[in-house]
Amino acid sequence: MGVLSGIRVLEFEAIGPGPFGAMLLADMGADVLRIDRPAAPEDLGPKSNGKKVDVTGRGRRSVTLDLKRPEAADAALDLIARADVVIEGFRPGTMERLGLGPDAAFARNPNLVYGRMTGWGQTGPLAARAGHDLNYVALSGVLSGIGRAGEAPVPPLNLVGDYGGGGMLLALGIVAALLNVQRGGAGQVVDAAMIEGAAQLGAVVWGLLASGNWHEQRESNLLDGGTPWYDSYRTRDGQYMAVGAVEGRFYGELLQKLGLADAGLPNQHDRGGWPQLRERFAAAFLTRTRDEWSAIFDGSDACVAPVLNFSEAPAHPHHRARGSFVEVAGVVQPGPAPRFSATPSAIKGPAPQRGERGSVALKDWGFDEAAVEKLRARGLAYMS
Repeated sequence: MGVLSGIRVLEFEAIGPGPFGAMLLADMGADVLRIDRPAAPEDLGPKSNGKKVDVTGRGRRSVTLDLKRPEAADAALDLIARADVVIEGFRPGTMERLGLGPDAAFARNPNLVYGRMTGWGQTGPLAARAGHDLNYVALSGVLSGIGRAGEAPVPPLNLVGDYGGGGMLLALGIVAALLNVQRGGAGQVVDAAMIEGAAQLGAVVWGLLASGNWHEQRESNLLDGGTPWYDSYRTRDGQYMAVGAVEGRFYGELLQKLGLADAGLPNQHDRGGWPQLRERFAAAFLTRTRDEWSAIFDGSDACVAPVLNFSEAPAHPHHRARGSFVEVAGVVQPGPAPRFSATPSAIKGPAPQRGERGSVALKDWGFDEAAVEKLRARGLAYMS
């Protein structure tokens, strides 16, 4: 019984940000029914040892439909008529060509929230061009600030475009549009573009730039590794510690824990002294292992933390205490977030196989046997 319990979401199969946004809604209690292709292309989704491991597909039920069949649009529109939300991530114009664009959808369901997830947006000179996360982050301006000075920009995985600037932005837009409908407003399209979401994630930098407090050369600013007290340092065992001692009192504690409080170092904000500070910090961190430094900084306000890898993070005592990671069908993964005090979120199960639990979903969506048979005649398939 999550905060979105009772909300029906119809998701058209895709990869990346659309499924991530739908996962967020599903974790919060929405009933997400995914229309899958009858068979998956070989390159669709991550695979491990020949088995697809789809964390972002969790919490759904599935039906299959070949949208290229002439009668498929009628079947999909019958589902759209009973949905509160549609999520699609095709290139602009694709849904219209399939007979499933916003006009056709609103004709069947005027209160529908129609979520569209793309890289470039529904309009503009690049709208129809192919792209991936890195392209959108590059053109947003954000990629230019990530990396070391004099070196190429570093891809921030696909977190800034696909997920932070894509799926999360889509989910926020959908929830806001749902609230508008509940207040008596009409249904509408949510045009979520990764390029714009990535730019929004960089909003603070545009403020710093306008105030003269941001240098566009990489590694020359407070938050891009330009300062010696906001960076990562190698330890004796080849691991790393992350330092974020921005405020003066935290910086003072950092010096104390490193044994450098009485070393006569330059002032924290003396830019000319930063190379010396960085050199002394680097030398100090190399004297102990990551775990030894973790023990030294344990309970400290020096804003220092070990850099854990993906397999290590779930075992950290803080994550264990909060239950931040969960195991679903043998796969360790992040649990639902944020947390709600009265209507807690929950994972309803792993990603479905194609058509899995589709029969029950159709009944829950109010289709009787005769209506289900009509859907089947139009190509809809499912498993019980």
